Amino acid sequence: MYSFDSQYRVCYGDTDRMGVVYYGNYPRFYEIGRTDMIREIYKSYRLLEEEDRIFLPARSLQINYHKPAYYDELLTIRTIVKEMPKVKFTLFSEIYNDAGDLINEGKVVLAFMDFRTGRPCKIPDRFEEILRDKLGNNQSNRR
Repeated sequence: MYSFDSQYRVCYGDTDRMGVVYYGNYPRFYEIGRTDMIREIYKSYRLLEEEDRIFLPARSLQINYHKPAYYDELLTIRTIVKEMPKVKFTLFSEIYNDAGDLINEGKVVLAFMDFRTGRPCKIPDRFEEILRDKLGNNQSNRR
């Protein structure tokens, strides 16, 4: 297992009139976490698209809400990779409030797709090597 932590401060636009994070924003928080993780260990999403000619559309999404998040709260977004991706890339997300309480968890399944053909493809070799190393060492990057 490999996990990576990102932090995000809830802004006014994330919330409803009561200062509570709108439920539909949590998938965006997952995306912030996975984008930060991929950038940290491999390269930016933009370079993944431009250099590797790969894109990663979502195939499925599951969300469990435990507690609300509030305006101006500092959230920790933990992105977890439990198994080596091939064509499917499954990522788990846990979101913690600034008190350290687990407030939300989710699972996103992405697919590696070839930009040129629009067909599924395998993970880029260098990205696979990096993830294999991270998974083999049970590493975590806690910011």
